[in-house]
Amino acid sequence: MLIPILMVLAGLGLLLGGGELLVRGACTIALRARVAPAVVGLTVVAAGTSMPELVVSMSAALGDTPDMAMGNIVGSNIYNIALILGLTAIVQTLTIESSTIKLEWPILFLCACLLHLLGRDGVIDQLEGAFFVAGLVTFIAWTVYIARTNPSNEDEEIWDELPQNSNETTGAAATFQVIAGGALLAMGAQAMVTGGVSLATLWGVSERIIGLTILALGTSMPELVASMVAAWKGKADIAVANVIGSNLFNTLGILGATAAITPVPVNAQTLSLDNPVMVGLTFLLFPLMRRKMKLGRGDGIFLLLLLAIYSALLYFLPG
Repeated sequence: MLIPILMVLAGLGLLLGGGELLVRGACTIALRARVAPAVVGLTVVAAGTSMPELVVSMSAALGDTPDMAMGNIVGSNIYNIALILGLTAIVQTLTIESSTIKLEWPILFLCACLLHLLGRDGVIDQLEGAFFVAGLVTFIAWTVYIARTNPSNEDEEIWDELPQNSNETTGAAATFQVIAGGALLAMGAQAMVTGGVSLATLWGVSERIIGLTILALGTSMPELVASMVAAWKGKADIAVANVIGSNLFNTLGILGATAAITPVPVNAQTLSLDNPVMVGLTFLLFPLMRRKMKLGRGDGIFLLLLLAIYSALLYFLPG
C-alpha cells in the first residue's frame, strides 16, 4: 500500500511544480509579447491553475479509467466551493462584487446545470465536449473584452497575482519553463492516476470515489494555496473569482477537451449524488453571497459542514 500512496504524493508534487513552472513561463512569454497583464491573468494564469485537473482527467479517460476523469472534474468543483471558499471565509471575510452576482455566478450555475443535464444519457460525447470548449472560448473572449474596456484597477490587481519574475526571465528561459512544466504535469498525472487505481483496488472502493476525493483534492491544491495566500494578504475577495473561474475552466475546458477527444461516461452514482451536490452547492452560493454581499466565518463553517456530510455519504452509500 505504501508504493501507491507514494506515487499519488509524488504525482501531486510533480503537478504542483509543473503547474508553477508552466504559469511562470507562459506569463513571461505573454507579457514579453506585450499582452495586457489583465488579459494574462484572466487567461494564462486561470488556465494554468487548472492544468493539473486537465492532465489528470485526460490521462484517466485515455487510460480506460473514465470514472476517475469525471470524478476528478466534479469533485474539484465541489472542493473549490465547499473547501476553498469555506476555509478562506473562515480566515478572512470575503467581499462579494456586484458583477459576481449579476454576471459570473449565473454563467457558473448554467454550466453546472448543463453538465448534469447533458450527462443524464450516461455519457458526455464528443459533440457535447466541443460545445463546452466553444463555450469556454466565448467566455474568455467576453472576459478579455471586459478587462480591456474597463482597465481602471484591473492591471494593478493582476500584476500582484502574476509571478514576480515575469519581467526578469529571458525568453529562452521562459520557453524552457513551459516545456519543463508540461513534462512534469504529464509525469505527475500518470503517477497520480496509476497510484489512484492501485489504491482503489487495495481499499476496495470504486475509481469514482478515488477521483472524487484523492485526485480531486490533490488537483485543487493550486486554487487552495492561491486563495489562502490571498486571504493572508488581505485580498480574500480574489478567492471568489478564483473559484468561479476554476469551476468554469473545469466544466467547459477540462471536461470539454477530454470529451472532445474521447467520450466520457457518466456513472449512475454521479448522476444521483455527485452532480446534484455540485449543482446544489453552486446554487447555494447565490443566497449566501447575496444576503450580505459577504461570506463570513459562519458561512465558511456551514460550507465545510456540508462537505463533511457529502464525504460521509460517499463512503456509506453503495457505489
